[in-house]
Amino acid sequence: MKLYSYSRCSTCRKALAWLGTRQLAVEVIDITQQPPSTAELEQALAQLGRQRLFNTSGQSYRALGASAVQALDDRAALAALAADGKLIKRPFLVTDDGRIVTGFKEPEWLELLG
Repeated sequence: MKLYSYSRCSTCRKALAWLGTRQLAVEVIDITQQPPSTAELEQALAQLGRQRLFNTSGQSYRALGASAVQALDDRAALAALAADGKLIKRPFLVTDDGRIVTGFKEPEWLELLG
């Protein structure tokens, strides 16, 4: 599995601790240095919808503005996300079989990972 996270994000740290207590192996990737690929973002869009992809409380999102983000078509939205990892809701987990979850809600992660 791959976990795109940000070291200063408390939610990411909670997710990492949760994975650690369950001894689940994960490759940790700094989302600010290496955002998810466009292909992974396309998968996430198909699985989760646009609303679950954007970090709406982040500085990058606020700098763009909610109305500007909403006005983007899917291709432009994916390009913006791929260009700025801080725009992406984190943590961003990609399982080995291609399922994706964003944010950390324990019941959701339990359902996904068993």
